[in-house]
Amino acid sequence: MQEYEFSRILGDTIRSARERSGLTQEQLSAMIGVQSRTILNIENNRGNPKMEVLYPLIRTLKIDPCNIFYPESGKNTSAMHQLQLLLSDCTDEEISLLISVITPVLAAFRSSQAEKIQ
Repeated sequence: MQEYEFSRILGDTIRSARERSGLTQEQLSAMIGVQSRTILNIENNRGNPKMEVLYPLIRTLKIDPCNIFYPESGKNTSAMHQLQLLLSDCTDEEISLLISVITPVLAAFRSSQAEKIQ
């Protein structure tokens, strides 16, 4: 099977997220209801999974789909990922409150950074 760039990106992303989660290929495959060979193939860049496999993989491993589909974005830092996970558990009211706090903090931070450059 020919290896495509998207297969490498997908395989690397899945392996990294699985290892970060402390799961074996067998444990992950049991969690999403596929054979462990499926996970092995994906991680070895030989997988082109159907949506029925890809969707639970992404959800179970808490992967930002942008990491797979837009890897050039470069915003895949562990701090960003941690912040996204925290926000995903917030209610709309909590997020509104956080926005009202974060906006002035960011403005002050960016203003002080601009002063350092000048």
